[in-house]
Amino acid sequence: MVMSETEKLKSILHSSEKIVFFGGAGVSTESGIPDYRSVDGLYNQRYKYPPEIMLSHSFFVENTEEFYDFYKNKMICLDAQPNFAHIFLAQLENQGKLTAVITQNIDGLHQKAGSKCVFELHGSVHRNKCQKCGSKYSAEFIKNSVGVPRCEKCGGVIKPDVVLYEEQLDGDVINGAVHAIESADTFIIGGTSLAVYPAAGLIDYFRGKNLVLINKTATNKDSLADLVIREPIGKCFEKMNNE
Repeated sequence: MVMSETEKLKSILHSSEKIVFFGGAGVSTESGIPDYRSVDGLYNQRYKYPPEIMLSHSFFVENTEEFYDFYKNKMICLDAQPNFAHIFLAQLENQGKLTAVITQNIDGLHQKAGSKCVFELHGSVHRNKCQKCGSKYSAEFIKNSVGVPRCEKCGGVIKPDVVLYEEQLDGDVINGAVHAIESADTFIIGGTSLAVYPAAGLIDYFRGKNLVLINKTATNKDSLADLVIREPIGKCFEKMNNE
């Protein structure tokens, strides 16, 4: 009898003791957060400047008000709720099987679903800090501010703790993610085309037994995987509960 993809994945998860998950924008699209590079994503919409420019460090410094007009309207999605992917991964962690989630997303939905060990490669909209005095502010404060968000204590400009273009990834986050991958026996990659570096290069650190790729479209790493599932990751994990 031929096993279905869902049955194969169930078998892999059952035999695994240290699972690490690495996810991209596709993990959050099923929660209503737009993908950057899909047909309906931000990169295919029309603005005065392309998102790569508006989400750059230099644009933040030189055009702060315009940066925040775009950022507050398009990047902060406070009404979004975790989908089956976020919930399923949190359950795996609670069961002691999943040791870490590594994400390119900045929405905080993994934590909202209950995941505790999350390496946020590109930061989070939920962390914001005054550049002058270091005071911290919530995403709600940024979203509800008028114009450029300024510190209530010193009047300094507040900056989101997200990695903008022209900025480097946080070294401690990268090191933590690499250590988790190196220690994993199963590495699940989902909702990403594996086209963005250096994040996509994390796959090279995996030396474990099972590499699983779950994505709607093909990636350039499919040939390396032990199991490839071509469907939305939330749908895939929902089927895990139903079959």
